Amino acid sequence: MPYVTRFAPSPTGPLHLGHAYSALLAFDRAQATGGQFLLRIEDIDQSRARPGWEAQIYEDLHWLGLRWPTPVMRQSDRLPQYRAALQTLWDRGLLYPCQCNRRDILAAVSAPQEGAEPAYGPDGLIYPGTCRTLQRPGEMPAQALRLNLTKAIEAIGPAPLRFEETGAHPAQHEIALAALPDTLGDIVLARRDMGTSYHLSVVLDDATQGITEVTRGADLIEATQIHVLLQRLLNLPTPRYHHHRLIRDEQGKRLAKRDDARAIATYRAEGASPQDIRQMVGL
Repeated sequence: MPYVTRFAPSPTGPLHLGHAYSALLAFDRAQATGGQFLLRIEDIDQSRARPGWEAQIYEDLHWLGLRWPTPVMRQSDRLPQYRAALQTLWDRGLLYPCQCNRRDILAAVSAPQEGAEPAYGPDGLIYPGTCRTLQRPGEMPAQALRLNLTKAIEAIGPAPLRFEETGAHPAQHEIALAALPDTLGDIVLARRDMGTSYHLSVVLDDATQGITEVTRGADLIEATQIHVLLQRLLNLPTPRYHHHRLIRDEQGKRLAKRDDARAIATYRAEGASPQDIRQMVGL
């Protein structure tokens, strides 16, 4: 199978050195194998996405020397596909509507429980299941939807979930299904203001684009078990995963889009070359 990887930024701010490293690494891996490098615009958060930032993504990446097939996949164009996948899970009884906001969840998990500290997962505080037992309407509602993880595991059956990691510590990973309700909780698959979620959309998009290896930062490695679970539930292929190191500042903090001092456009304006950027990120 031909090698296909991708870089999938969100147009919510300027690309920084961390993005440059991820994009260049993915491009280099595709070039080394005679494979394909794809670009995807992850703009499901329309409250923060801006056309100007999307245009800046194309400009910065072209300046770095990256090329990709067009047209570029944009998540905002794929809402019907996400809705169809949600409907499939809903019809199987694996989703339930949730009315809780962040404050409700924080209050629920902060209630005294023998001095136990609130548990955190890939999405932050692990949801305590407040809405899980509420009456389920017949039609799928247009509101936040959560995956009933216990039912999802039952639907998968006894076969183990596995994925191959090709990053800094390559290995074949097996996911302990029995532990997932405690370590993940019932994750959101459709947010009230988006109609989908990162986890659902990224799984469907990777399958549609034929991605054979996902190249992304090590901060997302814990989310991989969610994605492999969804791939099994939706009968989608599981690609390999290459989780790479993160680019950090002098204090060891991961770079954020608000750190304009390390934006690619800032370095460009100061006269840096694409090769300078490669050296800065260790390529």
